[in-house]
Amino acid sequence: MDSTERITDRLTARALLLDTQHAAVDRRAAFVIPDGTVYLDGNSLGALPRAVPDAVADVTTRQWGQRLIRSWNESDWWSAPERVGNRIGELVGAGAGQLVVTDSTSTNLFKVFVAVSRMDPGRTRVLIDPDSFPTDLYVLDSAARLTGLTVEQVHPDRAADRIAEIGDELALVVYSSVDYRTGELWDLAAITQAAHRVGAFALWDLCHSAGAIDVRLDDDGADFAVGCGYKYLNGGPGAPAWIYVRTEHQERFHNPIAGWHGHARPFGMERDYDPAPSISRARSGTGPMLSLLSLEAALTAYDGLSMADVRARSLSLTGFFIECLGGLGIDLPLATPAQDGRRGSQISLRHPEAYAVVQALMVRGVIGDFREPDLIRLGFAPLYVSHAEALAAAEHLSHVLRDKEFESEGLARRATVT
Repeated sequence: MDSTERITDRLTARALLLDTQHAAVDRRAAFVIPDGTVYLDGNSLGALPRAVPDAVADVTTRQWGQRLIRSWNESDWWSAPERVGNRIGELVGAGAGQLVVTDSTSTNLFKVFVAVSRMDPGRTRVLIDPDSFPTDLYVLDSAARLTGLTVEQVHPDRAADRIAEIGDELALVVYSSVDYRTGELWDLAAITQAAHRVGAFALWDLCHSAGAIDVRLDDDGADFAVGCGYKYLNGGPGAPAWIYVRTEHQERFHNPIAGWHGHARPFGMERDYDPAPSISRARSGTGPMLSLLSLEAALTAYDGLSMADVRARSLSLTGFFIECLGGLGIDLPLATPAQDGRRGSQISLRHPEAYAVVQALMVRGVIGDFREPDLIRLGFAPLYVSHAEALAAAEHLSHVLRDKEFESEGLARRATVT
């Protein structure tokens, strides 16, 4: 037996041990994963939970098909945004009545930006990470032009110092829990504490955290948060997003997209707007009920799980993948921090032909994605990815690089969605 075989045998045995240790979180049977596929893109689009097709069939054939408009009451469609919001709240450390499922992440960001500008008009400065997901930057720039806010881009490492320098002119800090490109996990609790010391608010973007990281919105003092439903929460393409408004701020939170679903008496059909005295005021118009109820069914995959255990499996998966890279001699720059406390639920590697490498991996059945300019991005959804698959993905990557499979004709040609 040569050294390569010994290393592979050792890693295989270790994968089995780790899968056994974290078996309590394994929900693979609750998902549809095509045979022969190692799915490492749950940080972009979660896999299909088996509960979803039956739930959608019931909505379309019985609730909508047979009961028609009566289902707004009989099936409680009307309160679904709050009901599903409370379930997501359990996964992100938010008590009941503070989170509602509505609209898109972009729209919810706009709501918070404009609402905060009205909560304390004397404060006009906003800090945001320059490496935020682009929609955060675009929406904030648009809101700033409408409201007169002044936006400053400050890296999370410098946020606390800059917050102290700005002082009582600061209105809001906007930071993502996990960097969408590199998977780096930021200490938003510390940034939030710094913001509160000068009287400012903190908004957390949890799109790449909810469902994989043990987030504690209430305990860590977040004022607002937004997130999507289609990544680790597995709600499906275009699943509605959600917004968190801390209870103590709800009375002052004036939704800039005031719609009838956020009215205190929506069926009173009154001419003047009177916001609901609850998180419901963050709703605007009629939501996509099929998508919302799909998300509700998807969330049943988390039933009986603690997010602390989910996080432990996530860290074990990503840590083991890093171990496999080293063991197999894959010498690519690691863009993701190796330290557990600074890593989300993904691993990003750098390669000058990263897009073609990702396509070559897909040919082999390993599905990840690419981010500009040179990132191979692999997401480890802890509910359905195993340690054995982490090893298999590393082995496939080794072959792709060793045999230069990424140089095959056509693999470097960009598709619309990368």
